[in-house]
Amino acid sequence: MNQPHKVLIVEDDLDIADLISINLNDAGISSDHISDGALAEKQISSGNYSLIILDIMLPNKNGLDICKSVREVNPEQAILMLTAKSSEIDQIVGLELGADDYITKPFSVASLVARVRSQLRRVELLQSRKKNKGENEITRIGKLIIDDTNHTVSIDSNLIELTSTEFDLILFFGKHPDQVFSRANLLDKVWGYDHLGYEHTVNSHINRLRKKLELFDKNRSIIQTVWGVGYKLSSESCQ
Repeated sequence: MNQPHKVLIVEDDLDIADLISINLNDAGISSDHISDGALAEKQISSGNYSLIILDIMLPNKNGLDICKSVREVNPEQAILMLTAKSSEIDQIVGLELGADDYITKPFSVASLVARVRSQLRRVELLQSRKKNKGENEITRIGKLIIDDTNHTVSIDSNLIELTSTEFDLILFFGKHPDQVFSRANLLDKVWGYDHLGYEHTVNSHINRLRKKLELFDKNRSIIQTVWGVGYKLSSESCQ
């Protein structure tokens, strides 16, 4: 049986941290709180948290640096960034560094809880995949191999290290090759809830995914942009 979820709230504004903690508790989700960036990084290394809610402006170490260091050690750790509404650059940088999602302050409590629940569902799905390794589900498109059970992706036998969100994105594309999906479609199908105004989430994850897929062949554009419409996985580029 999976362990109960616990969320780590890394936020130096105590009013915001209390608001998040109280509402997560009301939703049946337990949490811990740390306000210091350096201490939070040490706490995260324990590996006991299903999700980290991470503010950017923190004492002693900022959230962007924490996100980067966590990603280097644990690509599968779920991370939700808190950003100021006016700080578009922080939103983009956070996603480029590997955050799974972000929410702007001030935020709707209902929207925050929905995003937390979505991330926790994906954590449960990953745990389920690992438990059922005997039932491999493999998607093959030319030289691209997506192993759903073992949570791995390879091209020409080269293993590509992806975050959980990047994996879910390539898996969705892999199950629908050559079909074009708008950003709204992808937000709904991959992230699983309304992301109105959160287009950076898709753009940044597509960019990161492309860079990783093209490491072994810069001339092979597997995830393609269909201008004015959206994105698709090109089966021809996988051959």
